[in-house]
Amino acid sequence: MKFFGLNKSSMICYLKYEQGGVKYSDVGKGNAIVLLHGYLETGEVWNPLEKLLSENHRVLSVDLPGHGGSEVTGEPHSVEYIADAVRAVVKDAGEKKVLLVGHSLGGYVTLAFAEKYPELLSGYVLLHSHPFADSPEAITKRKREIFVIRAGKKDIMYPANISMMFAEQNLSRMPAALARSKEIASQNTAKGIIAMLNAMMARPSRSALVERGALPLLWILGRHDLYFSPEKALGDIKLPGNARVVILENSGHLGFVEETDLTAELINEFAGELNWKVSTYLK
Repeated sequence: MKFFGLNKSSMICYLKYEQGGVKYSDVGKGNAIVLLHGYLETGEVWNPLEKLLSENHRVLSVDLPGHGGSEVTGEPHSVEYIADAVRAVVKDAGEKKVLLVGHSLGGYVTLAFAEKYPELLSGYVLLHSHPFADSPEAITKRKREIFVIRAGKKDIMYPANISMMFAEQNLSRMPAALARSKEIASQNTAKGIIAMLNAMMARPSRSALVERGALPLLWILGRHDLYFSPEKALGDIKLPGNARVVILENSGHLGFVEETDLTAELINEFAGELNWKVSTYLK
C-alpha cells in the first residue's frame, strides 16, 4: 500500500511482511540509497539528509521492525530478521542494486544484509557504527535498559541516551535538533525497544566480513562519539583497500544531524564512485 506524503514527490509505503508490516518512505530518482536508522530512531530522523541525497538519487528510508511505523511481533529479535525485512523493501521498490547506509544499529543490519545479499549491494556505509559484537559491558548496559523499560520507565531512559548521542559542544548549539531527536525516540514502544536491544545483544561479530573487502565501504565516525572511540574501532580491524574512513571532527554519534551537509557530500561522492551494474542473472 502506498500513498503520497506531504511532499508530492515522496511516497509513504507500507509493506506486508510476515505477521506484521514495514513502513518506508520513497523520494527522488536515480540510483537507490537505502537509509537504515539506529536504536531509538525512526526513518523520520533522516529527513534533512534525505532531502539532500534525493536531489540526485532515489532514497528509501525504512522504519526498522520494532521502531516507528514498522511492527514487531515479539521480544525475540535479530539483526538478520531485520535485514530480511529490508530485503523485502528493496524488492517491493523494484530495485536490484542499492547502496545501504546504516546508522549505529542500522549499521549492524547493513552488515547482516551484506552477508546475506551481497549481490544486491553496490557498496555500503557504516555511519557511527562498527562490525564488532557487543562487549560484556555493552550487554550489561542493554540488560539494565530492558529492566528499566519493563518497570514502566521508558520515558526516563531515552532522553539521557539521546543527549549522549550529540557532541557535548552541540547540545547548546543545536537545541531544536536535540528536541526533535527526543520527540522521535518517544514514538517507539517499550516492546519495540526491548526487541531492538535483544537484537543488538545477540548479533555476532562481522569484522571478518569487513576485512574481506568484497564490497566497497565508506566508514564515517564522529570524533566526539561517546558510545565508542573511533581510534579503538579502527585499531581493532584491518581494513581492505576499498574501504575509506572519514572522521567528522565536529560530531558525536549523530554526524548526519550534527554535520548534515558534509555527510551528504561524502555519501554522494562515494555513490558516484560505485559500480551500479546489475549482474546478468538478476535482470
